[in-house]
Amino acid sequence: MTSSATKKQSKDSRICPICGGVGWLRRDLPVSDPDFGQLVRCVCKENELNRSEQEHLYSASNLDSFKEMTFNSFSVQGRLGLGDEQIHSLQYALSQAQKFAASPRGWLVLMGTYGCGKTHLAAAVANACVEFGMRTFFLTVPDLMDWLRNSFDSAGASFEERFEEIRNIGLLVLDDLGAQNTTKWANEKLFQIIDYRYVRKLPTVITTNLTLEDMDDRIRSRLQDPDLCTRVRISAPDYRAPIKDSKDPLVYQLLLLSDRSFGNFSLREPERLETEVQSNLENVFRTAQQYAENPQGWLVLTGNYGCGKTHLAAAIGNYRKGMGDDPIFVVVPDLLDHLRATFSPSSNISYDNMFNRVKSAPVLILDDLGTQSATPWAREKLYQIFNERYNAKLPTIITMSGNLADLDARIRSRMLDTRLCTIYEIIAPSYRGGSGTSVKPRKPKSRI
Repeated sequence: MTSSATKKQSKDSRICPICGGVGWLRRDLPVSDPDFGQLVRCVCKENELNRSEQEHLYSASNLDSFKEMTFNSFSVQGRLGLGDEQIHSLQYALSQAQKFAASPRGWLVLMGTYGCGKTHLAAAVANACVEFGMRTFFLTVPDLMDWLRNSFDSAGASFEERFEEIRNIGLLVLDDLGAQNTTKWANEKLFQIIDYRYVRKLPTVITTNLTLEDMDDRIRSRLQDPDLCTRVRISAPDYRAPIKDSKDPLVYQLLLLSDRSFGNFSLREPERLETEVQSNLENVFRTAQQYAENPQGWLVLTGNYGCGKTHLAAAIGNYRKGMGDDPIFVVVPDLLDHLRATFSPSSNISYDNMFNRVKSAPVLILDDLGTQSATPWAREKLYQIFNERYNAKLPTIITMSGNLADLDARIRSRMLDTRLCTIYEIIAPSYRGGSGTSVKPRKPKSRI
């Protein structure tokens, strides 16, 4: 075949089969229709953008950090070791996202735990829609709230302008619904955006690790509308955790608590708690959020069993994991058992490897300190961990239900160093019922 023939064939293959390359069509309408005989753009022209227009749409979409998240780069196999049901879940989620991107109508709600692929699919939808010429905006919900708040002090667009832009954008992708700071203002603004787009049936993609039961009643009712919303629950585990780690004793516990987040932490009902108790719970919650954003020093959470300490500690760990860290979450008695188990001839983990990982973890979460056995060996191992992290000033989160006075004096002295460590007591009663034992640990001046 000659070069000219090849070029001609290539050119012909680009001709739109709908309009034959003309770019305009007459709709099949009755003579009585007022639009009879009028020309309309073919879909090929609607989606045809020159390079500068494409770049403008892309820069305005806030997708710079998600360029590589496309349908082609999404692995339906997840990671090695997934079961058939989990693979099927990923395949179904991918097909629903592709279907939505091909015809963005209604809402697509992607649900599942951290790292299961929700954000990747949402970004793939957004990237595809931008490529087709659709005005798109991609934001995590916490960033959206910050973006709106900052407009009050910005010399740029006003709050009203930004708010209207978000409400009316062609496609809005709200990533990580439920991770936002749950202030009354934030909840109200978010509801107004969601309700506005719900009433007008504007294309929207939402990702969340919450269950419907954990959501605001008003938002939940809209997400349950079968005529508008397609809800997809992804059952696959975290993509970012290698499958070999699923039984790693230093990783496994956080995998079990992967559903614990700030978004589904209950602040109770204000009318059920005294004002002082409610204020304390909200302050500790905000402190944990701030620590998750910028983990520095040590954070100690004390309180009765079931008051929410472990949930907040796990939420910090899951947040840091989502940010690319490799946190270690371990229950203190279990940690000592794991270390002892390495001495077994059948153990495939060396003692030095496990001990050094705990001592040098970028973020270490020690749950239930004080319930471990008080043998000299156990006290010495814990002291070595605490001393190493104290000297290196490594971020450490500790939960405990007992009194500081009952701890090893060497550990207690480091926890009472206010230059590094801050202790917060949760005075709310147990979520699970029962009053528990009153805990009044000695603590330095709180930064709440």
